[in-house]
Amino acid sequence: MGKNRTRENVGVMMEDFVKASLAQDVGRGDLYALVEPSVDASAKIIAKSDGVVAGVEYINVLARLESFEIKWNKNDGESFIKGDVLATLSGTSHVLLKIERTLLNMLLHASSIATLTKKYVTIVEPYGVKLLDTRKTRPLLRVFEKYATRCGGAINHRMGLDDSLMIKDTHLKTIKDLKNYIEKARKKIPFTAKIEVEAETFEIAKEAFAAGADIVMCDNMTPEQIREVVKYRDENFSHVLLEASGNISLETIESYAKTGVDAISSGSLIHQANWIDLSMKID
Repeated sequence: MGKNRTRENVGVMMEDFVKASLAQDVGRGDLYALVEPSVDASAKIIAKSDGVVAGVEYINVLARLESFEIKWNKNDGESFIKGDVLATLSGTSHVLLKIERTLLNMLLHASSIATLTKKYVTIVEPYGVKLLDTRKTRPLLRVFEKYATRCGGAINHRMGLDDSLMIKDTHLKTIKDLKNYIEKARKKIPFTAKIEVEAETFEIAKEAFAAGADIVMCDNMTPEQIREVVKYRDENFSHVLLEASGNISLETIESYAKTGVDAISSGSLIHQANWIDLSMKID
């Protein structure tokens, strides 16, 4: 029952997002449709650069709402190269031309994030390290953008403050006794919620281990500093997960993956994704 309700809620959120996106573009109505009657039409979505597909689930909702057919040649998470036909559409000319920009914007936005994410995943996978996204998302686009990172092979970090308790450096400024705080937190937060502590130094990491954290985030540490934390964790608190984060780029992520951490999180997956090139062509 719970799982069905969750899927139902996600479906409603997705539909609301698609409706709002289309409404923004259409405004009071497509002026093109005032001039001539609608006719049967077909179109293709063509890749003009290489990438990874994301957005299929959302565009299928758009197709259902606007009564056009779409047949995909690529699914979410699959790679494509320049020149590939990603999908074929059929419907009326008024509908296909009305939804063109909304469809492409969703597909471009999500696929661009998935494309960059896949590059990161390819680097860290050989080391058995999980790639995580962050909460550095555009306002009101978190669900959509985190869906895109999943399509690229990443694993979602928390969606919001209610998912898990992360004690950041700003929180630590207000906490006098971390161990006591975590003991009290265990009695307040859901049983399944984990507690993660952000540590900018080895000393703070050691305090977090001793205080009972489930996850310790090595934030803005160098790979050398993280290796020291990993060694200490392995020898004393092997059950605690370690995450690396902070200004990690495509150029540096491999050095962090080699440290022995369990996961690496990066906001760059989303906020540094440059748009790839796709277009819709009417047949």
